[in-house]
Amino acid sequence: MKTNEILKDIGKRTNGDIYLGVVGPVRVGKSTFIKRFMELAVIPLIENEDARIRAIDELPQSGEGNMIMTVEPKFVPNTAATVALDDDFSVNIRLVDCVGYVINGAKGYKDDQGAIRLVKTPWFLESIPFDQAAKVGTQKVIQDHSTIGIVVTTDGTITDIAREEYVDAEADVIEELEKIGKPFIILVNSRDPQNKQCMKLVESLQERYHVPVRGLMINEMTIEDINGLLKDALYEFPVAEINIEVPKWIHALPETHWLRVHVEEAISSSMESIEKLRDVENLIAVIGQTEEIERAILTGIDTSAGIATVKVQPHPQLYKQVIKEIIGQEVEDKADLLKLLHDLMEAKREFDHVASALKMVKATGYGFAVPGMQDIELTDPVLIKQGPRYGMKMTAKASTIHMMRVDVSTSFEPIIGSKEQSDAFIDYLITSHKDDPEKIYECDVFGRKLGDLISEGINVKLSAIPENAREKIHDILSKIINKGKGNVIAIVL
Repeated sequence: MKTNEILKDIGKRTNGDIYLGVVGPVRVGKSTFIKRFMELAVIPLIENEDARIRAIDELPQSGEGNMIMTVEPKFVPNTAATVALDDDFSVNIRLVDCVGYVINGAKGYKDDQGAIRLVKTPWFLESIPFDQAAKVGTQKVIQDHSTIGIVVTTDGTITDIAREEYVDAEADVIEELEKIGKPFIILVNSRDPQNKQCMKLVESLQERYHVPVRGLMINEMTIEDINGLLKDALYEFPVAEINIEVPKWIHALPETHWLRVHVEEAISSSMESIEKLRDVENLIAVIGQTEEIERAILTGIDTSAGIATVKVQPHPQLYKQVIKEIIGQEVEDKADLLKLLHDLMEAKREFDHVASALKMVKATGYGFAVPGMQDIELTDPVLIKQGPRYGMKMTAKASTIHMMRVDVSTSFEPIIGSKEQSDAFIDYLITSHKDDPEKIYECDVFGRKLGDLISEGINVKLSAIPENAREKIHDILSKIINKGKGNVIAIVL
């Protein structure tokens, strides 16, 4: 991404105000960073010549050695520079040079008598001690005047002050920023950023503070370096929305289906630790470790709005496995699937024809299926006469399906032995299947399952209806429907 593209995305996250609060210990290169940042990233984008000249004049001074250069907070430029990033969007950019946290070995924060100097700040009418100005200034700048924090520290190679002298002040600054909660990054100023010692320090700071850390030689910082650190800062903003794309066939499963439950639980648990845009990578890694998921892919990220889109891909074999669970047979290839779909459609057509009848049966005990036009047979029209007038007659005939719900009862009465044995068996049947009543049908009785014995008893009764009785029921129902007779006399023998 180019500088103006990154600035545009940051500007959209900050309502057009990009205020960088540059904080850290003294003598780490904060003023140098601001000067270099303005020269490379901001001033070239200022179109108004007067504003550009004013911004150049207001650049901070920087110097080498142990002498403190910044003794009071400064806004650079004093009035935020307006930068047009495209035809319809511009941002206001300003950096704040904070008073640094005091460290041993630095010079310029004490007077001739050895007492800590008093300095002026924009937040108090009276002067306050240098070390207090550093702490209050950092808090005020980050909380009230910044949208992004830049913590500048060093590996101890830019002055003759040892790295150990910076550690406590560095920790105090970062602790203050963590309390405030605004996005920030850390820069380690070094004469040799590729040195193993500097790289090790960068890694340790990342592990300790869980924010992006970069090693840079700030006085030779390039526009590419600036783009990189701005992009780091952009990914420290909160996530506004994460869209998880799961295959539609998983959403088509019932909410209680094991695969849908596992996938949704994996996504839900991985979202718990997501706060920043940078954390989306962790989300992808966590989801990808789920047994049912082959991988998760970041398919899109809108840094200007804080929206990420992640695509979840389950293992391919799960699709066939779920189909087998649903229909009870293997589907090896597309040919099997097409054949299965054809058979299922035939079955669906048959079922759709009687679906209304089944619904009526469940509600009232009796139901019928209305015949479709394809089921109706028409006779040829014939001439008819009624008195002096003539007409025509056509007869339509259709086979209809009628259903009745009949409650069938059967009993199972095994002789077990003594009364005590029978009581024990009854108690076993009642108590052992209380949590899952369906399992009672799996109970073994004399070498056979109870469910099989009950089904057999019901089937015997259903099969006992004589053929002639079935025909008579059919004839009676036909007469009631066709003759319109509502009175039925039944003789039960």
